[in-house]
Amino acid sequence: MDLGIRGKTAIVCASSRGLGRGCAEALAEAGCDLVVNGRDEKVLARTAAEIRDRFGVAVAEVPGDVADPAIQKALVGAARQVDILVNNNGGPPYRPFSELDREAILKGVTNNMVAPLELIQAVMGGMAERGFGRIVNITSLSVYMPIPGLDLSSGARAGLTSFLAGVARTVIDRNVTINQILPGKLDTDRLRGPHEPGSVEDPAAAAARKARLAAEVPAKRLGTPAEFGQVCAFLCSVHAGYMTGQNIPVDGGLYVSAF
Repeated sequence: MDLGIRGKTAIVCASSRGLGRGCAEALAEAGCDLVVNGRDEKVLARTAAEIRDRFGVAVAEVPGDVADPAIQKALVGAARQVDILVNNNGGPPYRPFSELDREAILKGVTNNMVAPLELIQAVMGGMAERGFGRIVNITSLSVYMPIPGLDLSSGARAGLTSFLAGVARTVIDRNVTINQILPGKLDTDRLRGPHEPGSVEDPAAAAARKARLAAEVPAKRLGTPAEFGQVCAFLCSVHAGYMTGQNIPVDGGLYVSAF
């Protein structure tokens, strides 16, 4: 299917690896030029080079933390115009509620609620003026299925979702959509849990971990960043112009609900 977005420019936050990279690659496959981002400058440069070589699109790199206003400004400035914004950022690590202090709570809310809102504010007006815009926020299935110890992540992302539910309805008439994708158990580094950055997991241990996690999912497997990215690309396409304010689980059926 031709997604109708060839030549558009997309900012994809936290896209040097994992789900963000999956989204960046799917958009590049659809013909979009990219602005990619990640905290590790070397990993980001390698990802950008691989996407350029594979898909033949322009890829600008902006290393840094998307919660930093200076990095946000650089992201927007690196695009000739922003047609697509994919908000993504790592969530706070597991931490019991009793151990959360004010500093940790404010940081979590800043990273996973305030920063996406700031980026949306920076690009939404231009999208509305031009008559095309696609905003996709990567949140988490924990918005629907809370996970003890990830309360801060769940709460910040749920706040973002509720905040944007009304905003999404104010720009749909100008062909600007805002939707969320809720990843379940996908095969990314984050699903490994705490580990040293750059560490290589023992193959046998990795297989056992994946089998244990997959057993909980009706699909009986973990999802991949590539198939997650294709869902993102569709939401950014011309075909999704009548779809806004929605939350799409990509979870192999893990979230059980008839509605």
